[in-house]
Amino acid sequence: MQRASLAIIGGGLVGASLALALQAGAKARGWQIALVEPFAPGDSYQPSYDARSTALSYGSRQLYERLGVWPAISQRAEAITQIHVSDRGRFGAARLSAEDEGVPALGYVVENAWLGHCLWQALDADVVSWRCPAEVSRLEALDDGYRLTLNDESVLDCDLAVLADGGRSSLREQLGIAVRITPYGQTALIANVSTADAHQGQAFERFTDEGPMAMLPLSDNRSALVWTRPGNDAERLLGLDDKAFLAELQSAFGYRLGALRQVGGRHVYPLALSEAQEQVRPHLVLLGNAAHSLHPVAGQGFNLSLRDTLALADCLLASPAAPGDFATLQRYRQSQQQDQALTVGFSDQVTRLFGRGESLLVAGRTLGLLGLDLLPPAKRWFARQAMGLGTRHS
Repeated sequence: MQRASLAIIGGGLVGASLALALQAGAKARGWQIALVEPFAPGDSYQPSYDARSTALSYGSRQLYERLGVWPAISQRAEAITQIHVSDRGRFGAARLSAEDEGVPALGYVVENAWLGHCLWQALDADVVSWRCPAEVSRLEALDDGYRLTLNDESVLDCDLAVLADGGRSSLREQLGIAVRITPYGQTALIANVSTADAHQGQAFERFTDEGPMAMLPLSDNRSALVWTRPGNDAERLLGLDDKAFLAELQSAFGYRLGALRQVGGRHVYPLALSEAQEQVRPHLVLLGNAAHSLHPVAGQGFNLSLRDTLALADCLLASPAAPGDFATLQRYRQSQQQDQALTVGFSDQVTRLFGRGESLLVAGRTLGLLGLDLLPPAKRWFARQAMGLGTRHS
């Protein structure tokens, strides 16, 4: 029977970040970390036009600097130097700039494959062992931890099980952890787009009566599109040929980046705010989308998960107890409660305010955008939220 101090179920960006945040302290304390992951990460990074990407806030850059991996990540991180927020067809816009905030960038857009590659390369094989490709088919509570039964029927016991296996976690369901789901009645269409004009580090948040859209700067003069539409319309857009799709996108987005030249593969998924009703139990913690999943347009989801991850690592390493100690896990939960509440609230309210077309709301948000651009304190608050710094205690 094998036993690990921690078993991280899900070796994606959240799980790998936790392993990295823990590994130095774990080595000093003789902890062994097992990463259980169904998809082999691979040894090499392969660039792709259609690569999915993540918006990292400036606060997340600081966290990755602390972990020593930012120099590697930054090689393919596209800086967001300006954010342009507008309401389609109406007067009123807000512009946030890194220069005004006194930072090198408001955030960065990084391909998931590159971010994962940098994290995996930094893991210490003496402390972190991969169980891959492997899935956990059963998770069973023991008096002193959890027992993981893998899909090859092998068994692994651990002091602390970390569920970082995504928003559709079957193990969360198996454990009877309730999830509060608030559907937005919208579907996100995701694609990479090339434009005639260079994006020059500009990100665009554009609000329409059908839902918000974002265009985020990527390397090689691509932009990552998140286009929120009612469900049936997203499916219709998915079925258009590239030329017809680009024509509709051009009409909705405008010519701020010139003519839209090329679009890659398109993907759609329905949007909802989901929040697990329990994030910790003795010897168990939920992280990432298994704990909370946010609307993508505000770009807050992964950044919140990364702050959770570092806070959990800090609590575990500061405690003299074994990793699964419930009091330690409750301290972690308490330390992140305000950050989670504020970030989920900010993301949800922005989505609701700018995702509806009623005339009073439209007038209110137009005035809001004008006020945001004219009032430095309000603008600074909004910028700090966007940079992932608004909920920091330090």
